[in-house]
Amino acid sequence: MSLGRQLRSAVLLFIVLSVITGGIYPLVVTGIAQVGFPRQANGSLIVDKAGNVIGSSLIGQNFDAPEYFHPRPSSAGANGYDSSASSGSNLGPTNKKLLDGIKSNVDSYRQDNGLSADALIPVDAVTGSGSGLDSDISPDNAALQVARVAKARGATEDQIRQVVSQATTGRTLGILGEPRVNVLQLNLALDSAFPKKAP
Repeated sequence: MSLGRQLRSAVLLFIVLSVITGGIYPLVVTGIAQVGFPRQANGSLIVDKAGNVIGSSLIGQNFDAPEYFHPRPSSAGANGYDSSASSGSNLGPTNKKLLDGIKSNVDSYRQDNGLSADALIPVDAVTGSGSGLDSDISPDNAALQVARVAKARGATEDQIRQVVSQATTGRTLGILGEPRVNVLQLNLALDSAFPKKAP
């Protein structure tokens, strides 16, 4: 086979594969996703009553006011929770900066939630996820924040626990992952059940 014929065959194969993998396949997958899973395909967006997008159930946001449940720490971007700079800290498990940061997070978490100096803290309360944008916390993490949130909202702890329970999702298919609480959805449920008082 001559060099010219080989070159033509290679170029033709490149064009055909480009059309299939760069055009047809993405269009088919996108079409299936839009028909079968439209909410997920469009980013799992959460909208308010006026139709304004206030976030995604898949991307964590920072909540630091006492009347809200707080998410995991984040290293994404300069101030954390920057979805355009998704990343972890990239510090190794023996790195002094990481260990000092975790110790500081533990101290702050205990102080913020009125816990004793020897209270056990869930790991997700003081360490960031690999993306820095984890939208969920563990039920144990949420349980330790209940007293603070109840006090700030003027509600009973049992009332807040009930909202947490309703916002808790079990393992996927009963076996995959761990039970979790979506922080944004939980905080929106709190705002609905216990509206903030005007100052």
